[in-house]
Amino acid sequence: MNLINDTINEQIRNLENLKESNYSEKVLSISKILLECLKKGNKILIAGNGGSASDAQHFAGEIVGRFLLERKALACVCLNTDTSVMTCIANDYSYDDVFSRQIEGIGKEGDVFIGISTSGNSKNVIKAVEKSKQMGITTIGFLGKDGGELKNLTDEALIIPYKSTARVQEHHIMSVHLICEIVEKEMAGDNNEK
Repeated sequence: MNLINDTINEQIRNLENLKESNYSEKVLSISKILLECLKKGNKILIAGNGGSASDAQHFAGEIVGRFLLERKALACVCLNTDTSVMTCIANDYSYDDVFSRQIEGIGKEGDVFIGISTSGNSKNVIKAVEKSKQMGITTIGFLGKDGGELKNLTDEALIIPYKSTARVQEHHIMSVHLICEIVEKEMAGDNNEK
């Protein structure tokens, strides 16, 4: 019982701290970047490792499928879902290249890459950001703790500044849902006007 109550109280404190930070501005900024990308006919590429891989899949599913509203499908690809491609690249090159190699193959200028890393130091996400920058792809980091190396590499970084990976992941998902709702409302509005 103490564990449950302590976790609930920690979440309340964390949410209060987010309200006092620049979190809302970051969520709005990322939403605008994604809207600009999609409205120009470009796509979103997303990747992460472990729990962040699950978050990347979740994010892509909400964008391609739907979140809350009926609307046309939007262009988004999760780079950690194709095991044949990932294991081929890991085997022939390195696990550090599993995302950057895919970006080189399917990314184009004007796309957006979202790298999810609770440490901010995932080597394969760092290499994906570096490749994206070479190709004119805007980069966004969903990061935790102090933001790690990715904090200074991405064009926009949403940093959930907790030491606990679980708390970071929980608030990454909340952020995904907020961004999807903002993007979807705007895109569904555009579709209704046509």
